[in-house]
Amino acid sequence: MHASRPQSIAHLLLRAVDEHSGAGIRYCLGGAQAPYHDQSPAELLADAQRVRAGLAARGLRPKDKVILLLERPRDFITAFWGAVLGGYVPCPMAPLRSDVEQWSARLSHVNALLEGPLVVTTESLAAELPQVTGLAVTAYERLAAPHADLRHDAAPAWTAHPDDPAVLVMTSGSTGAGKAVVLTHANLLVSMAAKNGHHRLTADDTTLNWVSFDHVAALLECHLLPLTHGARQVHVEASVVLSDPLESLRLVSRHGVTVTFMPNFLLGLLNSAEEDLDRAPAGAAGSHPAGSTGQAFDLGRLRHIISGGEAVVTATGEDFLRRFAPYGLRPGSLWPAFGMTETCAGSVYSQGFPDADRGREFATLGTPVPGLRIRIGDAEDLRGDRELPVGEVGELQLKGPVITSGYFRDETATREAFTTDGWFRSGDLGRIDQEGRLSLVGRSKDSIIVNGVNYYSQEIETALEQLDGVGASYVAAFPTRRKGSDTEQLVIAFHPDVPADDEVALHRVTAAVRSRVILHCGFRPGLLLPLPKEAFPKTSLGKIQRSLMRGRLEAGAYRSVVRACDELSVRMLGGYAAPEGETERVLAEIFADVFATQVGSISATASFFDLGGTSLDVLQLRSRVSQRLGVADLPITAVLKAPTVRSLAARLTAPTRRPGLREADYDPIVPMQTTGTGTPLFCVHPGVGEVLVFVNLARYFVGERPFYALRARGFDEGQKAFATFEEMVRSYVAAVRARQPHGPYALAGYSFGAAVAFEMAKILEGDGERVDFLGSFNLPPHIKYRMEELDFAETATNLAFFLGLIDKRRSLELPKALRGLPRENQLTRLMEIAPAQRMAELDLDLQRFSAWAELADRLTDLGRGYEPGGTVRAMTVFYAHPLRGTRQKWLADELRRWDAYTREPSRYVEVPGEHYTLMGPRHVDAFQSVLRRELDRSLAEADESAPRGATVTDDDK
Repeated sequence: MHASRPQSIAHLLLRAVDEHSGAGIRYCLGGAQAPYHDQSPAELLADAQRVRAGLAARGLRPKDKVILLLERPRDFITAFWGAVLGGYVPCPMAPLRSDVEQWSARLSHVNALLEGPLVVTTESLAAELPQVTGLAVTAYERLAAPHADLRHDAAPAWTAHPDDPAVLVMTSGSTGAGKAVVLTHANLLVSMAAKNGHHRLTADDTTLNWVSFDHVAALLECHLLPLTHGARQVHVEASVVLSDPLESLRLVSRHGVTVTFMPNFLLGLLNSAEEDLDRAPAGAAGSHPAGSTGQAFDLGRLRHIISGGEAVVTATGEDFLRRFAPYGLRPGSLWPAFGMTETCAGSVYSQGFPDADRGREFATLGTPVPGLRIRIGDAEDLRGDRELPVGEVGELQLKGPVITSGYFRDETATREAFTTDGWFRSGDLGRIDQEGRLSLVGRSKDSIIVNGVNYYSQEIETALEQLDGVGASYVAAFPTRRKGSDTEQLVIAFHPDVPADDEVALHRVTAAVRSRVILHCGFRPGLLLPLPKEAFPKTSLGKIQRSLMRGRLEAGAYRSVVRACDELSVRMLGGYAAPEGETERVLAEIFADVFATQVGSISATASFFDLGGTSLDVLQLRSRVSQRLGVADLPITAVLKAPTVRSLAARLTAPTRRPGLREADYDPIVPMQTTGTGTPLFCVHPGVGEVLVFVNLARYFVGERPFYALRARGFDEGQKAFATFEEMVRSYVAAVRARQPHGPYALAGYSFGAAVAFEMAKILEGDGERVDFLGSFNLPPHIKYRMEELDFAETATNLAFFLGLIDKRRSLELPKALRGLPRENQLTRLMEIAPAQRMAELDLDLQRFSAWAELADRLTDLGRGYEPGGTVRAMTVFYAHPLRGTRQKWLADELRRWDAYTREPSRYVEVPGEHYTLMGPRHVDAFQSVLRRELDRSLAEADESAPRGATVTDDDK
């Protein structure tokens, strides 16, 4: 028997083996209907000892730091205990796939802060890691494998001191460098006992966790707490719940869950999902009216649901309890709560909802766990130690054994986090009532909480100030919460540095700001406010007073600006057209849900992408169309070809529509955006044949000129790939002329598409038409040698890299390993490596990827026989970092060969990024600015120099 009063958290696992052998961990491999693996405490200990042995073999010594970059719950939990048993200090982290540069900066910062830690991650994720000098990485699979030559399996746990760090948890929910919160063994041990003063977990309980382990609540509240008190725990990856919120209730039903975690935003999603069940058409996939046996939720065992991370909106919580009461949900089962990383996660709980909160907008948070004291301090007091009376609003401060001792190797941050008399300053504004219950009313720190995640104002502002057309030092990011909203919304106020009367430029800058926020934070801002400089209140030191701007917003000071922005958007998108008929009405509601806006603001003729839609939004759109209209398989191409409510409704209701909306008729033209009176721009696909790469670029042309993309033949059912290069070119020319009968024309091609665009220009000029702009996006005229290098293995690997399924390093290494395998095995291997979330975003499976790879290989084969010849009037070549070698060598030795194929001097324009990323989220803002400038210049110069009557008309012919 192990000591009843452990000195380190390692004893929690050892005691669970002795005393709670029946209370193990269940790892779900998907949703409620997916298989699962069970792991007893003894099995967890044995697995963890193997990882410990592997870490020791790497030369680690007690107190060394270990970064755990592991996304699967079983991998993380096993590696966590392997580190603890060996006396190493784990630090959970999560990948930042959406922003490789920020991910690299964050890893560099943590590597320096933790003094060269070892990164433990999976083999597939290791291949995605950005290059960071001096970063030590090892594969979890190797650590977890049996070590026949190592004799550490029975080694006793390292004897840690209670004040030693047990875990380091990085702050910042967005992409900032962050601080490392030190949580000691004593902090965690006291917290496990204190929390259960409220939770009362026993061996009869089963907990459910879907939160990733870089969030402190997942580790402490959802793993250590049930382990300590003998409860069974169920873990599932976050994507399972976030992609289908109702899956959380199905999991609760199947596994008999008694305790789980649901932040307010998830409660709101569940309310909407339950409402959608009522609205779903009979027979629609996944549709079951509320209360029917189709959705047989059994919530009768669900004792309580912790709701923290953001404020609980009383109306949202009450609606949730009401909607799911027919499934057995108890009236008092929702517990609003408060906690921070620095307080060992949940530390204040309310068991009085909803009765204690009738008539309030936000629920109270209850009372602290035993041993924790809370008070309200004067937020304006620099010392921070002046306590305010009961009922007054001030800064929430906390003191007790669950509070962190500070931040690792950051004395300044630690000193600033505590008052002079030793209370931790939370940065939250709140009040305490006569019964000792806590309510929060805001924050004194510059952060925004959206869907339970912190985003820091200064980071967002810095990212936006880099945009062309945004005034430096005149950007403010702050939160607001509309009455009844399920979460805070991000407001971006900015000064547009464009002419006051240039509506097109203002709309473009606004679109750029929205796109950058989506890139940086992963969601669209709730409100954009283009303001004059004088509308930004600043201190004497030049700091924008965000809280003052928030107050003005919520008092209605910016109503005219909001109205003007809405009116501008309507004008830029071609005016407002009301939805007609039931299908259009439902689609307008779906669009409004996706964009979190009023349905009355959705014009039936506004493009989904002009409204700000992304590839992730397309996935959400497909899901909602399936639920509401019973369309089980809406292809992404259907949204590309019919991106408005009206056009999509027509496609969905066409009498000849077949299941899956596949079409045999082929039109290469994909209208990315159709507003504006300027010369249309036609862009030819790269070697993968698809045009999704142009989605982000096209939105910058709204109100200026139409933007059309040309998509290869062979993607849709019943289509065959082009047989020859010439057939492809002729087909594209015919499609362009059908859309625009006469010049002047503007053409461009990305990579492989540059050669196609060149041949198209030759035909058009040969027909007597003007081609005033011809652009090559980083490709020389001679592509044959490159095409001959590309066998099927390399083509498929490049496609996977292009789609973000693998990283650059793996794209260079894999072809050699794949070449000896049959084609189908090559493709299967690539799919095994690809992240499931990215596959879902792209609506890909093995069959679809295989068909795409075969088509890309066919296009490559067409290029193998291509030789350039003849000339065009002029060419503008945009060059980025090449696949191999330096920019300058690429420019001098390859790209300048275009000079031999133009009658006038070519222009060579440098753009940021690499060959595959020049139009990606990180660089599209800069690229569009350069492209539009060159396009305007080329068209204007051609107009000035062209003789009258240069364009041949039908009458002339």
